[in-house]
Amino acid sequence: MKYIVSLLLLVALPAWADQDADFLAARDAFRAGDAAKLERFAQRLNKTPLEVYAGYYQLRLDLEHADPKRVKDFLSRPEDSPVIDRMRGEWLKSLGNKQQWALFDAEYPRLLNEDAELTCYALQSRRRSDEQGALREARGLWFSGKGQPDSCGPLFDAAIAAGIIGEQDIWQRLRLTLEAGNVSLAKLLAARLVGSYAISPAALDSAAGDADRYLENVNLANAGEGQRAVALFALQRLAKQSPDLAATRWEKLAASFPLAEQQYFYGWLGYEAARKQDARALQWFRLAANISLSEQQAAWRVRAALRAQDWAEVLAGVNAMSQQQQRDAAWQYWKARALMALGKPADGRNLLAPLSREYHFYGQLAGEEMAATPLLSENKPAYKPSDQDINAMLALPGIQRTLALYRMELRGEAMKEWSWALRNFNDQELLTAAEIARRNEMYDRAIGAAEKTVAVHDFSLRYLAPYRDALQSHIREFGLEEAWVYGLMRQESRFVTAAKSNVGAAGLMQIMPSTARWVAHKLGLKDYRQSLIHQLDTNLKLGTYYMKTVLSWFDDSPVLASAAYNAGPGRARQWRAEVPLEGAIYAETIPFDETRDYVKKVMSNTVYYARQFGAPPRSLKQRMGIVAGKTTENQQAIPDEK
Repeated sequence: MKYIVSLLLLVALPAWADQDADFLAARDAFRAGDAAKLERFAQRLNKTPLEVYAGYYQLRLDLEHADPKRVKDFLSRPEDSPVIDRMRGEWLKSLGNKQQWALFDAEYPRLLNEDAELTCYALQSRRRSDEQGALREARGLWFSGKGQPDSCGPLFDAAIAAGIIGEQDIWQRLRLTLEAGNVSLAKLLAARLVGSYAISPAALDSAAGDADRYLENVNLANAGEGQRAVALFALQRLAKQSPDLAATRWEKLAASFPLAEQQYFYGWLGYEAARKQDARALQWFRLAANISLSEQQAAWRVRAALRAQDWAEVLAGVNAMSQQQQRDAAWQYWKARALMALGKPADGRNLLAPLSREYHFYGQLAGEEMAATPLLSENKPAYKPSDQDINAMLALPGIQRTLALYRMELRGEAMKEWSWALRNFNDQELLTAAEIARRNEMYDRAIGAAEKTVAVHDFSLRYLAPYRDALQSHIREFGLEEAWVYGLMRQESRFVTAAKSNVGAAGLMQIMPSTARWVAHKLGLKDYRQSLIHQLDTNLKLGTYYMKTVLSWFDDSPVLASAAYNAGPGRARQWRAEVPLEGAIYAETIPFDETRDYVKKVMSNTVYYARQFGAPPRSLKQRMGIVAGKTTENQQAIPDEK
């Protein structure tokens, strides 16, 4: 059987090579705007899975002047590729811009992926028959601190002229733009406001350019809403830089603001202080009283309470969140913990019970709170695809296109095709797709597909462990736990050897170039050069050595070491509290969103990998441990620079 498969591959390889070469040539012709060359290669791609791309390229070359019948013929294909809906969206934007509403209205209902620009074009068309209804719906798009597409402008202007968007609506959006730091849009909105709401563009520029200097010189005696809004904007910017400095300025200015605006600023001051782990955060959140907090502010109110280990305030903070935010797994878990700490174990366990059936960081912790041993129910998979299942899926054009695009190293296009192909799959189909991805070394896609299953799971696919042979010598050399190495590597790269972050980290272990040079020097790799960071064995050696280094710097705490690996040892050290903290609380209160999510996932992954590798059972809570409080020794023993 293996001989037959190998023979089939040998026969298929030349066909693949020809198809790939034709596709890349067609793509290059499209980019160069060479219609004749594109036509030639489009003919060669006819009746191949990649034909749809050639058709897209040909239409896209001159979409403004394309024959509508030709476009509609292309859009009438089976929706088995994202480029069809992409073309639909691009054509609809062209039609909307030219106000060709009959063609627009005929195609718009078939659109699958809508954006704000198309929503506003659709409302422009609707105005022809339902002016008031369209403008009222447009008002719902108005309240954003970000700029909206040009297609929304006529709707907003008409809604303002009709009084559907009123002065208070303009004022509310202005506040949103200032919160978002969008000064240019704030100026445009300010031009529509008069009287006490009037705002000087020069004042906005001054507050944005140097908030502290602006606040030092501002005179708020008899100030109107507009002038106070600029001062609050400056205070908010200053709080982001330094809560301490903002609090000092606020002491001198607070009396000039009505109570509601004072509470509004205390919400921002508490938020920025909490993110900087300033112990005064809770005090300022209390002064915000019952004012409505944003989701981010509400989350950091609870995190500040966790950091202070104030369980009553944790409970109050979660209860003050919106019902939707309270349903988030994090706040379900911490609310349950608060209830249990406050002498209501039955109420806490009622929240933990459903959470414990979910496969993530909080689900694991919830399961451990509910039972004496970790809840790990992932045993032998309930479903394994047969050869017939695999072959049937391999016949799907979307899967064939994905494999071809990956083969040509066009990962962006391949990922879109893959996501499109999987969008309506059931659990068994997802696991079949995951197995196909695994066999083709598309490990990130395999993991992603396996993670989507709802009721039928295969944890050997969710937690793939490729490159084990290559890793063993490094794991033994540096005395690391294999499960933790895999837990970190899965989060870093999903086992994509060519992975590269937007800050330059590279390879399976996402090593930064500066870190790689430092580690290479420590290891005495005299011939090291930056290109070697992409070489598998070198990348693994550098990464595992660095893992061992940060682990030793942080008293063998994998929580602190994981934070250090992601954000740097100086930050991981700085984020310690003055007193010992439960590891899960340390992780929850990490100021960087990326690192907070990273540490939780690395530690969760580690538990699953330990189970898979047959390691002695240790709960997630045991692994998280207790993070020691700051001391002179642990604050100075770790180098700030590598």
